Amino acid sequence: MKKKEQNYLEYIPKVNKKWELSEKGVVEISVENAGFFNTLAQKLFKKPRFSFISLDEYGSFVWQNIDGKRNILEIGKILEEKHKEASNQLYERLSKFMGILESNNYIVFLNKK
Repeated sequence: MKKKEQNYLEYIPKVNKKWELSEKGVVEISVENAGFFNTLAQKLFKKPRFSFISLDEYGSFVWQNIDGKRNILEIGKILEEKHKEASNQLYERLSKFMGILESNNYIVFLNKK
């Protein structure tokens, strides 16, 4: 029996990190620098326990529309309506962005098989 292929655009992302809006109105994702080497660097070199990743205007808009209910296709449609200039290669770029967020464990997909 063949496994049903799922379209990546049908994946439903869910935020997996703490975040807040900066004074500039962009999303800042909080990332804990955990693990042995990070702990060592924190103690020896006074490195911070948390890093903050700032997203750009489009990334912040997309991030704020990740609600655990909408799939990537729906988020793309919202982005296209709000930012007409973002429509050039929108779904290719959005898919790549989501892939980067997932690989860094900033989001998880609820319906990924």
